[in-house]
Amino acid sequence: MTAKGENRETVEGAEEELERRSRFLSGLIERKKAGEQKEQLERLNVNVRAADMPVALQSRAFRCARDSLDAMPKLDSKRLALALKKEFDSSYGPAWHCIVGTSFGSYVTHSWGGFLYFSIDKVYILLFKTAVEPLGQ
Repeated sequence: MTAKGENRETVEGAEEELERRSRFLSGLIERKKAGEQKEQLERLNVNVRAADMPVALQSRAFRCARDSLDAMPKLDSKRLALALKKEFDSSYGPAWHCIVGTSFGSYVTHSWGGFLYFSIDKVYILLFKTAVEPLGQ
């Protein structure tokens, strides 16, 4: 075999090894993130019922809900819904909606990546985003 052929095999072997190590490290990172989120859910007493939302936004919703609930002597559903809506409108743009209660039904249409239904203690929270379209002239 020529030196060129040996070099190509060495480079291909090195690329395969780098790819294998990259997949391994990515898997470790994902498992660590999943473990951290599970820990946070347990610490905040959160149970995710359904979600189509990035983990970072979910964590923000959980923290906001927990902080708001802890600041209330008793549950004020409207105040909690307003706090979450304001937090998400100001941080992630307009058209966030929030429904809070101990018992409710709903059927909503949401924007992709903008839906979270969870419970914290015995309170159920539905947070979702809709598209904002300009009015036609």
